[in-house]
Amino acid sequence: MRVTRRTFTYALVAATLLGIAVGWACNRALAPQQAATIAADLSIITEAFLRLIRMIIAPLVFSTLVAAIARMGGAAEIGRVGAKALGWFFGASCVSLTIGLLLAHALQPGAALHLSAPAAANHAAAPLTVATFMTHLIPTSIAAAMAGNEILQIVVFSLFFGIAAAALKDQALKVVELLEQVAAIMFKVTDYVMLTAPLAIFAALASTISVHGIGILGTYARFVGGFYLGLGVLWAVLVAALLLIVGARGQRLLARIRQPTLLAFATSSSEAAYPRLLEALVAFGIPRRIASFVLPLGYSFNLDGSMMYCTFAILFLAQAYGIPLTLAQQITLFGLLIVTTKGVAGVPRAALAVVAVTLHYFAIPDGAIALVIAVDHVLDMGRSATNVVGNSVAAAVIAKWENRNEPQPDSAAS
Repeated sequence: MRVTRRTFTYALVAATLLGIAVGWACNRALAPQQAATIAADLSIITEAFLRLIRMIIAPLVFSTLVAAIARMGGAAEIGRVGAKALGWFFGASCVSLTIGLLLAHALQPGAALHLSAPAAANHAAAPLTVATFMTHLIPTSIAAAMAGNEILQIVVFSLFFGIAAAALKDQALKVVELLEQVAAIMFKVTDYVMLTAPLAIFAALASTISVHGIGILGTYARFVGGFYLGLGVLWAVLVAALLLIVGARGQRLLARIRQPTLLAFATSSSEAAYPRLLEALVAFGIPRRIASFVLPLGYSFNLDGSMMYCTFAILFLAQAYGIPLTLAQQITLFGLLIVTTKGVAGVPRAALAVVAVTLHYFAIPDGAIALVIAVDHVLDMGRSATNVVGNSVAAAVIAKWENRNEPQPDSAAS
C-alpha cells in the first residue's frame, strides 16, 4: 500500500504527541526504577530502527557515490564546469560546517541535560586525533569496511572506484549501470525503512521523557531554535554571495525558487522540488545544459543544510553526555563530515544516518541518536529547504562564471 507524504506527516505528528503523552504519564505515575524499565523496553524499538538505518548505509553510499563520480567523465566543458562546481561545493560545505560548529559552541544546546553514558560506551573509542583519523581514512579491506560500517573508508574506496570507472568510460558502463540499479533498489529499501520512523519517534520521545521528565522539551526547543537560527545565518551568507557574484538579478532568482523551496520545506524532501527547481533555474536564464549538470551534482555534493545539521547535532549530543571534544577532534569531525555527507542525496533522513554512523568516532554512545530522532522531522524541513536554496545559488554562480546567465522575461517562469 502506498503511503502518501501527507499521511506520513500525520503519522509523525501523532507519534510525537503520543510519545510525549506516554512519556509524561510514565514519569509522573511510576517510580524512577519502573520508568527506567519502561524506557529500556521502548528503546528496543529505537535500536531496531537504528540498525535498519545502519544496514542500508554502506551499499547506498558505495553505489550512489561511484555512479555519480563515474558519470562526471566527459568533454572538456564538463570537466571545467565540474571543477568549478566542486570548488564551490567545497567552499559552501566549509561555511555550513563552520556555522554549525560555532553556533553549537555559542548556544550549548545540550549542556543542560547532564546525561551519563553507559559504562561500556565510555570506553567505546579512544579520543580521536588527526593521526587516528588518517589511520581510519584508508581501508585495508573494503569488505571489512562495509562489515564494520566504516563510512569514511567506504567513501575513500568509492572515490577511487568511481574515478577508475570514469577513466574506463564504455568499458565500465555496464558496471556503472548495475550500481545505478543497486542504488535504485537501496532507495526503495530506504523508503521501507523510513515507514518505521513514526514508531522510532514515539519510542524515543516516550523513553526519554519517562526518565528525564517533561522539562527535556525545553532543551529540544533550544536545540531546534538554535538550528533554525543557524539556517537563517547560512541563508544570509548564501544570498549575500549570490548578490555579490550575480548582481541585482539574484533577487529574481530568489523569487523564482520560492515555490520549490516551500515544496521542499513542506515535504521534508529537496528531491521532491527537483523538477520545478530545474525549470525555475532555466527560466531565470541558466542554460539547461549547465543547470542539468550542476543541479544533480549539487544534490550529491552540496547539501548545505544537512552539513550544518550534522555538526550541530553531534556537538549537541557530545554536550548532552558531557564529552568534551578537543580542537584536533573538532578538526577531524570537520574533515570527516566533508566526505561522509557526499553521495547520500535522495536518502530520507540522510543527515540522521550520517550522524548515527559518526558518533562512535568520538566515544558518544550509539543510543544518543535517539535524542535527535524525536525532533528530526522538524529539522529535516528546514535543512531540505536550505539544500534547495544552496544548490540554486550554486547553479547561478557557476553559470555566471561561465558567462552563461541569459536574462529571460518574467513570463518565462514555469
